[in-house]
Amino acid sequence: MTSNNKDVDTMLDLLFIQENGEVYRNPTEVQMSQIVLPCHANHCGELSAGQLLKWMDSTACLSGRKNTLYIVDPVHIYNFQLSIGVVGKVVNIIAKVNRAFTSSMEVGILVTCEDLYTGRQWKVCHAFATFVARRTEAGKVQLKQVIPRTQIEQMEYSLAAERRRMRLIHAEIITDLLSSSTAQLGECQEYEDAVSAERTRVESVELVLPPHANHQVSTFGGQIMAWMENVATIAASRLCNAHPTLRTIDMFHFRGPSHIGDRLVLKAIVNNAFKHSMEVGVCAEAYQGGEPLRHINSAFMTFEVLDSDRKPRTLPRIRPEPVDGKRRYQEAIARKKIRLDRKYIISCKQTEVPLSVPWDPSNQMYLSYNNVSALKLMDTRTNWVLASEKNKVRLYTLEENHMLFFKVEMNVSVPAEQTFHLLSDLRRRKEWDRHYEECEVINQADEDDTLYRVATPSVTKGGKGQDFILLASRRKPCDARDPYLIALRSVTLPTHPPTDDYSRGEVLCAGFSIWEESSTVTKITYYNQATPGVLPYISTDIVGLSSAFYSSFSACSQFLEGLTAGHKKSHERKE
Repeated sequence: MTSNNKDVDTMLDLLFIQENGEVYRNPTEVQMSQIVLPCHANHCGELSAGQLLKWMDSTACLSGRKNTLYIVDPVHIYNFQLSIGVVGKVVNIIAKVNRAFTSSMEVGILVTCEDLYTGRQWKVCHAFATFVARRTEAGKVQLKQVIPRTQIEQMEYSLAAERRRMRLIHAEIITDLLSSSTAQLGECQEYEDAVSAERTRVESVELVLPPHANHQVSTFGGQIMAWMENVATIAASRLCNAHPTLRTIDMFHFRGPSHIGDRLVLKAIVNNAFKHSMEVGVCAEAYQGGEPLRHINSAFMTFEVLDSDRKPRTLPRIRPEPVDGKRRYQEAIARKKIRLDRKYIISCKQTEVPLSVPWDPSNQMYLSYNNVSALKLMDTRTNWVLASEKNKVRLYTLEENHMLFFKVEMNVSVPAEQTFHLLSDLRRRKEWDRHYEECEVINQADEDDTLYRVATPSVTKGGKGQDFILLASRRKPCDARDPYLIALRSVTLPTHPPTDDYSRGEVLCAGFSIWEESSTVTKITYYNQATPGVLPYISTDIVGLSSAFYSSFSACSQFLEGLTAGHKKSHERKE
């Protein structure tokens, strides 16, 4: 069997990893394989997105149930991007719990399509689902923790905390973007040939019957998502008078359960139409008898319309209804901007120059996520080679894809939280690192993200020094199994262009991972993914751990321990 997608190989490889002489398989992993039959297909003979969502929800829910005795309800499904298979192909779904928090867990879902005649497999979509354990009469929920066993599992475990953070602040990012970037998003424009948004409005009702519910009489999340996809498709069709194709779903947000006997009112409307895509907003409300409507779910779906050559067609413009319609119109623009920023930031090629990405408040969330994720990925690598060790300062290197990675490890007799606070302020780094000649704060974006300009001296006599515009992203541990992190990467700022006095340098990924070994001992690991521009600064230091590396990190240890000792003496005098 062959595969043309790295994600396919990554997930499938989990089945065959050897540990202690036995074949290792993740205990929460669940697989489902389905042949796409005509009853599962749409008018094009392709698998219906709604049907796929039902299968994905079932697989993810079963994976979540493997990790807990509690009933788990879906809360979010996000990062859902489609490329659906056709009738006669096999859809393979693999789901496993990436991480469990106190009462919620993230389940990773990979969907591939398989041609039985050729053995070829390709990726259909990769999504993440969040499930929350339902409280029982016993009281507080405490989920069983997931123990990552492989490098891939460690990576997903670590990134799950960062994805959770992004998910929790997503609504705030939309609000901030709407309030601070009205000029950037643009006002609602009037077009003579625009289609009234009211024409695309769809409302449908479904009765929840026993086949639609689980053994706890709650409606299957996948069934609700399938109904929502159906009305969204109808709304999109009314704009373009054609059959649309679902491409992405920003997020399904489950706000509450529904049960057998409930009536589900499903509403959809086109929020905005761009050149080749449109956003449809969908909500589901439930009621029973004379009860008021309960808002149980919402989602935003992006559709395209393909021509005979499978290329996106140009779509009609939309004319939003007053007040709420204009609000939804603007929010759709904000979501599209965030989506494109995310795609651009995450897809940047490491070999391209410049490596840095323009920073602005609207893309801060994904730049910060990408910054921390890159550092976490280095932190989970297991193929480091110990180059040298001197006075308990260890230097490791790794060469991969024509890139040089290195890390320096040491222990200090300083509490982890204090180490984190002292190393977080890059302005203090010049007190121990000779490569930091100048450092100034450009912008304190928020509590976790700061923009700095750093200047370093020339490595050759009479040559220019380098300066860097760095985004420093700090993260405190999500729990005791996480380190403190300080991630660094270059960004571009129009207010700070390159100057004649310095050569503008680029940092692709660098930073500190800070682990608490005990209440008084901390392990510090410094990482750097060396780009050609900074290699002259470090290449001579890597061979044999020269005095430059040793002196820098020895000075760092003295800096941290000296300040800590001074703080203790000052505190004792006050007492």
